Amino acid sequence: MTFFGGGQLGAKRAELLFDLVPKATVLAVLMDPRYGAAEVDLREAEVAARAHGRQMVVVKAAGERGLEFAFAKFAQAGAGALLVAGGSIFASQRQAIVALAARNALPAIYGNRDYVAAGGLISYSASVAGAYRQAGIYAGRILKGAKPAELPVLQPTTFELVFNLKTAKALGLEVPPSLLARADEVIE
Repeated sequence: MTFFGGGQLGAKRAELLFDLVPKATVLAVLMDPRYGAAEVDLREAEVAARAHGRQMVVVKAAGERGLEFAFAKFAQAGAGALLVAGGSIFASQRQAIVALAARNALPAIYGNRDYVAAGGLISYSASVAGAYRQAGIYAGRILKGAKPAELPVLQPTTFELVFNLKTAKALGLEVPPSLLARADEVIE
C-alpha cells in the first residue's frame, strides 16, 4: 500500500487552497529537499496553478534556518497561500512550520491531519485508517497462503479532508460551506 496519490494530490491540494483563498495570486510551495516524491506533486500543483492563472514560488528547505528563509522568501514574493509538500524532515518540524504559517498569516494546506491537529488550517491526504485496513486484508491473504510478491501495490482510494476552524477564524477566513460539506473532520 502506498500513500502517494499518483501525482494527483499536489493538484488537488492546490485547487482546495484556491477554493479557500480565491484572492491568493501567488502560491508558495515548501518542499523537503530530500524527499524526491514531492517532485511529482509539485508538477501537478504547477499545472493547477497555471490553469487558475496563479504564480508559484517554490523553496526547498530543511531545518529551522531553512524554514525561516523559506517563509521570508514567501513574504517577499507576496504569497497568499502555502502548500506544504510531504517529507520526513517536515514531520519533525511540524510545530515550527505551523507556527511560521500562523506568524506570517499564510493559509496552508498540509499532507496529513497531524498538522491540522497542531493548529494548521487544512489537510488533504490518503486515509491512514484505509491503509491500515488494506494492510490487514493483505496480512490475512498472506496467512491463507498468498505470496507477497504476487500481491499488487495499491494506491489509496480513500482520502481525508480536515479543517481547523479555529485557525481559519484566526486567519480571517470563512471556509465555504461547500468545502465544509466535503470535510471528513472539522476541528473547532
